[in-house]
Amino acid sequence: MAEATEQADQITEPATESATEQGDSRRAQMLEAAAELIAERGLARTRIADVAARVGISPALVVYYFQTKEALLIAALRESETGFYASAEDLLRARRSLRDRVETLVELTFTEESKGEVQGQWGLWFDLWNEAFRHPEVAADRRALDEQWRGLIARIVRAGIEDGEVPADLDVETFAMTWAALLDGLSVQVALHDPVVTRARAEAIALDFARRELGLA
Repeated sequence: MAEATEQADQITEPATESATEQGDSRRAQMLEAAAELIAERGLARTRIADVAARVGISPALVVYYFQTKEALLIAALRESETGFYASAEDLLRARRSLRDRVETLVELTFTEESKGEVQGQWGLWFDLWNEAFRHPEVAADRRALDEQWRGLIARIVRAGIEDGEVPADLDVETFAMTWAALLDGLSVQVALHDPVVTRARAEAIALDFARRELGLA
């Protein structure tokens, strides 16, 4: 009897793993499709049925995984941001000085699509801000994403302080908050193709501010 039970476990275990892997793959496909559609059309014009059709599944399965369009938007943006931060971490590890790391962050910020991000990434952020204004649960996710961005900036600055590149009395949190807001604001103008705020000009403004505030000029 024990031998039969062991054999049954050996048979069923691979099937369970396969089902899990299939579910993860299907979820990733839905997130990719949702990100592309929302970036193309906006959240208001994207239906659950559109996401399902692009993946080739039933709308009920999308609802099973994400319940609402808002939840799908947040999950898609988180997935894209995961790709952005993975790319950023790889690049930052390869840079030794704070000056080089600051320049890398600026380059990543104003690159139209960084490695791992979906096309039209800023379209997802525009919809997230719009939904966050009206829905507290979306606002909480927006705060978490912004805190992650400011945290990355603060971390590289603290490393610069430890290496003696930046004065120890620098207010790291205030710098991170201010520079993140400047980068985000300039990025919006670049994403909207403002004729005055070109990518080159935005990069120069962001770099000048950081170098001046950090004493790297």
